[in-house]
Amino acid sequence: MERYLVLENGSIYQGQAFGAEGELLTEAVFSTGMTGYQETMTDPSYYGQSMVFTYPLIGNYGINLDDNEADAPAVDAIIVKELARRPSNFRSVMSVGDYAKENGVVGIQGVDTRKLAKEIRQQGSMKAVIVNSLDQSRIDALFAQDYDQLLQEKRAQQVVALPRLSKEEAELHVALIDFGMKDSILKALEKRGIAVTVFPANSDFDTVAASHPNGVLLSNGPGNPTDCDFAYPLIRQLQEHYPLLGICLGHQLFALANGAETYKMKFGYRGFNHAVWDVNQQAKHFTSQNHGYAVDAQSLVDTDLEVTHEEINSRSVEGVRLKNRPAFSVQFHPDACPGPHDSEYIFDQFVSLMTTKELVNA
Repeated sequence: MERYLVLENGSIYQGQAFGAEGELLTEAVFSTGMTGYQETMTDPSYYGQSMVFTYPLIGNYGINLDDNEADAPAVDAIIVKELARRPSNFRSVMSVGDYAKENGVVGIQGVDTRKLAKEIRQQGSMKAVIVNSLDQSRIDALFAQDYDQLLQEKRAQQVVALPRLSKEEAELHVALIDFGMKDSILKALEKRGIAVTVFPANSDFDTVAASHPNGVLLSNGPGNPTDCDFAYPLIRQLQEHYPLLGICLGHQLFALANGAETYKMKFGYRGFNHAVWDVNQQAKHFTSQNHGYAVDAQSLVDTDLEVTHEEINSRSVEGVRLKNRPAFSVQFHPDACPGPHDSEYIFDQFVSLMTTKELVNA
């Protein structure tokens, strides 16, 4: 069956349908990752978005039971050049097509994804509709929907995390505030022998403090960070009492809570090959990223924040820290599943903060 991706600028991309049925309004974004399609599909940061995979063959190693970043896919749809018909891997339990169909993910294959990614790079991430025919009245009706409202509804459908202790015997304990957490962040902490209690994003300070954490981590998540302004007071209270680390959306919220501003990027950074400069280490690292918003460097001037990391090509802010508190954040993903693993040292710096209260270079 034919299926179409229609961008808000009028461009039309035709392909063949796979996965779930349905037509929808979405935001088209792209990823440059050569692997990790399963982690990308299940990353909660991608709620309400359709992922264009620029690597030409998707699904060659299938879907396994271990690499999901959440219990269910987050993307609305996936757009690929070629979908592997016969996945081959000893861990594979099903194909990407079957996984998409079982989990409500709309798919289109046979699309010139290089051309599509170039268009998004030139014109920016944009709203799009996925339809099964070029019925203009249907296309117009989908575009007439309030995308921001739809995104808020999707976020509300996220499973609200209940406080849970991942390990009961550990020397350090982290309170993780869940704005749309990737499981790989939890695994990275557990790998270091850290107990983790996960709290919903709307938790209050007293509830978090009652768990007696040694530190606090603000997780990644989807959407515009200013939609989570309810969390600013909590973040300001937490940073006064505990060492704090923010990742991705958590980084943006940490910056906003301390007087900075954010902006929507033209097409965002999504992939596993983004070069970042560590100002303190004077070293370059390749990082995993998945965000469409960034912290405005100019807005940091009159705050207590200072830049610790920069994106090498665009010089956008990739990390900040408070000058007077043991609190810092990074835009990239030090958990990096799949890699690269250059930035895992961020978690070691966080451990150092919890034990010495001083931010040191790892």
